[in-house]
Amino acid sequence: MPEFTWLPANRAAVEDVDAVFDTSGARKCRCQALKVPGWIWRDTTQEERDAALLEQTACGTEGPTSGLIGYVDGEPAGWVAVEPRANYPRIWARKQPWMRMDPDLEGVWAVTCFVVRKEWRHTGLMYELAAATVDYGRAAGAAVLEGYPIQPPEGKTVIWDEASVGLLQVFLEAGYEVVASPTLRRRVVRRRPDGPA
Repeated sequence: MPEFTWLPANRAAVEDVDAVFDTSGARKCRCQALKVPGWIWRDTTQEERDAALLEQTACGTEGPTSGLIGYVDGEPAGWVAVEPRANYPRIWARKQPWMRMDPDLEGVWAVTCFVVRKEWRHTGLMYELAAATVDYGRAAGAAVLEGYPIQPPEGKTVIWDEASVGLLQVFLEAGYEVVASPTLRRRVVRRRPDGPA
């Protein structure tokens, strides 16, 4: 069986981050869609998004950082964004109230995005990355981890880019629990990293 390991992105090499993001739609977004308000997002260039991700991951520094890099047998294979919810201004700017539940709740960290390189899709890597958010959240001092996964209706599927927010089953396997079902397909899940799975 392949060995899965992970590192906070600030402890990973810039080349590892690039290897993961240079795949599918992640190549363009660079995990910036929830970082800036809508009109600014539309006006950003690819170079600005590249630079923003580099600054946020803070590779080669003491951090803080904006996510984790997952490795399969030492090869960079995936990414999961996890950091304080307050670092996502677009969550607070959106009209959907489910993206800003309990605004006064302290210590909420958001798990907003998964990226898996094409050659490791359908291997369970997203499950490993979700489990890593719990270990990292505990070590980083997060009080609550929160995600916004998709649950397709029975018999329906999702395209990979749509699943970038995570699938409900992935979060449930990592011990998260559903706290809201704001739409037919969307769920809000939470977990306290220091609690039982």
